[in-house]
Amino acid sequence: MSTAHPGFTFLVCPDGQLLRAHLNRLLAAHPPVTGGGLMPQASSVQWERHVYWGDEEPPQRFWEHLTLQGLFGAPRALIIRQANQWPAAVWKKISHALARPSDQCWPFFCLEVNWERGQPKIPAHLGKLPCTGFADKQGWIWRHEGLNERTVKKHVLQRCQSLGLRFEPDALEQFCASVPPDALAIENELEKLLLLRATLTKGEDVAGNPTGDAPGNPEGNISLAMISTASWSPECDVFACIRHMQAGNLPAVWRELARSKDGDSLLFSLLALLARELRLLWQCHAGENPRMRPQDAGTKKQLAQRLGAEGIAQGMTLVVDAELFVKSGRRSPEQSLDFLAARMTALFARAQGRA
Repeated sequence: MSTAHPGFTFLVCPDGQLLRAHLNRLLAAHPPVTGGGLMPQASSVQWERHVYWGDEEPPQRFWEHLTLQGLFGAPRALIIRQANQWPAAVWKKISHALARPSDQCWPFFCLEVNWERGQPKIPAHLGKLPCTGFADKQGWIWRHEGLNERTVKKHVLQRCQSLGLRFEPDALEQFCASVPPDALAIENELEKLLLLRATLTKGEDVAGNPTGDAPGNPEGNISLAMISTASWSPECDVFACIRHMQAGNLPAVWRELARSKDGDSLLFSLLALLARELRLLWQCHAGENPRMRPQDAGTKKQLAQRLGAEGIAQGMTLVVDAELFVKSGRRSPEQSLDFLAARMTALFARAQGRA
């Protein structure tokens, strides 16, 4: 039975996949109703989704969707991604409009902010709005700090139950240790394993035996042999690798790099992104305001000041040398990658006061 949907909803989570999954659950739990009166009935009509982004000023169409009242309009789910980026003036106008919610419009404001000490880093002007206080009292705010190394296993088990996927114990531990704490990355890898299991049970097992289930695994569970022997392997997240470097966390850097089987390709991808990152830090140190995500600006400016001009220059030298050593034949891509990872992480660690 359908129940009345909230007047509006705040989704506070840095992980876009977790956020989308919860939004879908809410829409499924509250289908549009028709008929009015004392006994509204669930209809076969689905929510019409309209998506806007916080890195752009809301267009006139957004305000029409938010405030339009009428008996015959299609029910609208108004989804605003990265809504935390809208300035205070826009939010003041939104809060005023939300004082008169429409039965045909269900706004979702996605606050995709990082968390610190167990609390989301929501812009101060948002916390002062009447609409946020009211939503909190009504239970219309969903909060989730995303995944971390402690919660990955629980999330994997939940998704396995939904997907009908089972791991053998050793394989589960290996999988959880190898994937990043990112719900979309985990979902993609689980989908690959579903396809791999289907291929093995219908074609050949990992030892090349024709048709049937893999030997010793009649239930079709994901085994350690399937993970280690098959062509599937989690991909290295270069962005996560750079974040670990900047945190001075060398063991995490090694774990990330170990996922890649193509050291040549990985090295040059990493060099390109590191060069871009160091240019941003140089601009921050020079007092410029380079284009970057607002939630990253404070952290990068602090890191730039800690590194100083000399530290940033040392980082650029490491990038240039790593490329030169490979192209001149003095080092293999793997050797250059290892040297770069160790030296760059040590450089950032010193800036963070950890070495």
